[in-house]
Amino acid sequence: MLGITDLKVGKTIQLDGQPYLIVWNQHSKQARGGGVMKTKLKNLLTGNALERTFQGAESIEPAEVYFRKSQYLYASGEDYEFMDQENFETFQFTAKQLGDKKEFLIDGMDVDVQYFGDQPINLQLPPKMTLEVTYTDPGVKGDTATGGSKPATLETGFVIKQVPLFINIGDKIVVNTDSGEYVERAK
Repeated sequence: MLGITDLKVGKTIQLDGQPYLIVWNQHSKQARGGGVMKTKLKNLLTGNALERTFQGAESIEPAEVYFRKSQYLYASGEDYEFMDQENFETFQFTAKQLGDKKEFLIDGMDVDVQYFGDQPINLQLPPKMTLEVTYTDPGVKGDTATGGSKPATLETGFVIKQVPLFINIGDKIVVNTDSGEYVERAK
């Protein structure tokens, strides 16, 4: 069991049988009373947000979540198929569960999948990925000095709104998977 001082950003706890991730916390102490921990929590099964205040003597159950290596296989309509690399069982995430993460999936790539009990609940991508540009307008010679930008379509179908004008079709670029933004041209 955890006390309120153990509640930190990034920690997972269990409330009413559901896993929650602490995304914000603030500890305060009242004059004669015990400490209080205000938190903002994200339900790892539904994605819903929740604000909750824990009192000083309250004990909180930690959530048993863990990661396992899996392989992304393919998309089938709104479902995305994965295979656990330990037991070779397949499972799916829906497009809604994956959110923007689906924009960076390449058939056959390895990913870390977060589990709660035996249930896969979340997907963790690397913070940066190298992807190939499949379409972009050609840059006009001389425009690079202005620091302009243009949109580019990647091999996954994702469109980055702003890449430098010197990026061409076939170039490989590094993309931030959290923000979906261009980082640099791959070396």
